[in-house]
Amino acid sequence: MDAGLYLYGIFSDSIPSTINLKGLDSQPVYSEVIEGFTFLYSDAKQEKYLASRRNLISHEKVLEQAMQEGFRTLLPLRFGLVVKNWETVITQLIKPCERQLRELFQKLAGKREVSIKILWDTKAELQAMMESNSDLKQKRDRMEGKNLSMEEVIEIGQLIEANLKLRKESVIQAFFNELKPLADEVVESDPMTEEMIYNAAFLIPWDNESQFSERVEAIDKQFSNRLRIRYNNFTAPYTFAQIS
Repeated sequence: MDAGLYLYGIFSDSIPSTINLKGLDSQPVYSEVIEGFTFLYSDAKQEKYLASRRNLISHEKVLEQAMQEGFRTLLPLRFGLVVKNWETVITQLIKPCERQLRELFQKLAGKREVSIKILWDTKAELQAMMESNSDLKQKRDRMEGKNLSMEEVIEIGQLIEANLKLRKESVIQAFFNELKPLADEVVESDPMTEEMIYNAAFLIPWDNESQFSERVEAIDKQFSNRLRIRYNNFTAPYTFAQIS
């Protein structure tokens, strides 16, 4: 038995039912126009979906395939959203948030989200920092093999941390200064791992992605293979489609 409707996203344009998409549980995906908004959905076979890698990919794939078909302006809905019927959508989403939904569609029209994550090798950066800072290196070397007081341990630790932070900020600033002028909006998020030093999403004009990616590559070359860059140029605009 069906548990309701599983919702993937909301689109500003009507989407023909001829688009051949498969969603969660390998269910066919349909479109439904409600109060002027087009929803992509499939029949839900479960009341609650586990956020497994397979399910998450299935959810994302529906939105990405729709974008590839030319339906680029969308508001992606959070994973696992199951509703009983369309009346629930009207009363709990459209009626209270209609103005915000329409404003988001205006903001996202002709735009795309791209994201960049910058990672480095902390140990290699620490070694390179010491080699480039002779005073700090000499101070550390003089302390090796000695019984240090707590104050001395804290002092050298703070010096190393402060210098490494400056080194990190110089990388981040280089990317931000070069990429910010190409974007309408930037959202910076916390790094997800210890090796990640920068995590940001950029809202850019759809047709300017090649220019943006070329700029990313050019900045990366300035740092002589010190960094690992994860660049995603095709994703639903989750970061910029938030309803407050």
